[in-house]
Amino acid sequence: MTAVLVLAALALIAGLMLVALAQKLPARSEPLVDAINAELPQTQCAQCGYPGCKPYAQAIVRGDVGIDQCPPGGERTRVRLAQLTGQTGRESVTATSIEPAPMLAVIDEERCIGCALCLPACPVDAIVGAPQFMHTVIAAECTGCELCLAPCPVDCIALAPRDPKTEIAA
Repeated sequence: MTAVLVLAALALIAGLMLVALAQKLPARSEPLVDAINAELPQTQCAQCGYPGCKPYAQAIVRGDVGIDQCPPGGERTRVRLAQLTGQTGRESVTATSIEPAPMLAVIDEERCIGCALCLPACPVDAIVGAPQFMHTVIAAECTGCELCLAPCPVDCIALAPRDPKTEIAA
């Protein structure tokens, strides 16, 4: 009887270890999700309504959303996603379906107090500065995602339309 109890205890421990490992190890990836994710701009800006590019790619594969929800990717990304998925990209009509004019975060440097709250909010590290010093935006890196606006306690960050005539090509 003792041997049976020992074996049962060992089996229970092994089962619990397998459950713990299954939760820690990454799940098998889907090739289509990976291919779609590779075409997305990886800004993790959440403008598509998802917290990052991979969750958006997963939603496309599930059929929850169309391929036209990525403003930073624009028309070029939509065309690539259409080739991968067979969608035209105009299946859904939502607020983000219309490609907005490209925007750029602009910091009013005279009002900036150097709190540095905008730095971690920027998913592409387009804001430079240090605590207690003025911050500025690297225009070529900024995706206009608006994530830096909310954390600013003095509202010194605004979005402005990009002017392609004055920007240096990246």
